[in-house]
Amino acid sequence: MAGGPLAGVRVIDQTTIVVGPICSRTLADHGADVIKVEAPGGDLLRTMAHGSRNPGMSGKFLNFNRNKRSICLDLKQPDGLAAMKRLIAEADVFVSNVRPQGLERAGLDYESLSKTNPRLIHCSIVGFGKGGRYYNRPAYDPIIQSVSGVAATLHRATGEPRFVPMVMTDHTSGLIAAQAIGFALFRREKTGIGEAIEVPMFENMASFVTSEHMGAATFEPPVGPTGDGRLLSPHYRPLPTKDGYITVGPNTDAQAFAFFDAIGQPELKTDPRFDSAASRTANAEAYFQVRMAGLARKTTDEWLVICAEIDVPAARYNTIEDLLVDPHLQDVGFYTYEDHPSEGQIRRTRTANSFSGGHREDPRHAPLLGENTADVLADAGYSEASIAAMLESGAAKA
Repeated sequence: MAGGPLAGVRVIDQTTIVVGPICSRTLADHGADVIKVEAPGGDLLRTMAHGSRNPGMSGKFLNFNRNKRSICLDLKQPDGLAAMKRLIAEADVFVSNVRPQGLERAGLDYESLSKTNPRLIHCSIVGFGKGGRYYNRPAYDPIIQSVSGVAATLHRATGEPRFVPMVMTDHTSGLIAAQAIGFALFRREKTGIGEAIEVPMFENMASFVTSEHMGAATFEPPVGPTGDGRLLSPHYRPLPTKDGYITVGPNTDAQAFAFFDAIGQPELKTDPRFDSAASRTANAEAYFQVRMAGLARKTTDEWLVICAEIDVPAARYNTIEDLLVDPHLQDVGFYTYEDHPSEGQIRRTRTANSFSGGHREDPRHAPLLGENTADVLADAGYSEASIAAMLESGAAKA
């Protein structure tokens, strides 16, 4: 057992790229034994992401696939598919981002697998939910950002449709899938019965966007336009200081009034545009203009000191490179270094969340393709001769 809240939970992971691997990495980080099942060509993330020392081991793959074991099976061969089903028969969780029709053709759908493993938690991460006309369509992160309205929020803020420059809908949906699996495992503890989970990326992200921006259209008929004007302002961003950028968040009256004093405009405390949280929201553009004019007068470091003294939330603007040396992250030991068996020394991030009951105690490196094939098959009861035969036929690869 690895320790952590999911110690003893075995997960068969048939996912690729980011949405599935971030789900299974979350489970693995918290103690689950995650067996990553890869096709002979390997997870596409091994090669499609830039930045690597050796083929098939990109930096992005290393980050999303730590704490897992890799078994390589050719599911197009009967022996490879049989091995997959044998692994699932003894597992607690099966998670996949293969389209549902593909799972059904292979007999890897919940209805088929639950016959031999009624305690199985079967999680299918899909682009679009069952029952809708988009069901079974292929989807990657930019497809979902486009259709769910994420790109439209940036359009309203900046004047052109843009994607968030992270695979944000993959991250979000993958974490929701891990959460849903945790919920299902809890229910199984009470009922003894597994279940099927569907996590549709489109519906989840549409929920995020509309919960934030449906606004006045929540009411029928609408009492005003959609969208949170503060968040959709082109000035909702790090603002310039005398020597760089800073982000401040004076939201409560106490914070806003202290900020007005700090910029030398105490009269704004009684200005009807700014004298309450509601009025500042209604006049968000004017409030941003006040902030910009005031912040431009001092340096970022000066404002950080001032904001700390008056208890106004503030933070410097970090670049990606700044994150690697951020003093807070250094304080909490966020980065460690690992000697990877094929990649040499690599930087590794620790799990961000903490549990007083204990954490995973045996961190694993991100696996080479098929690195654990023989061990996993042996654990499943395959003899040395059977494993050798599978490797010889190409049904498995090590």
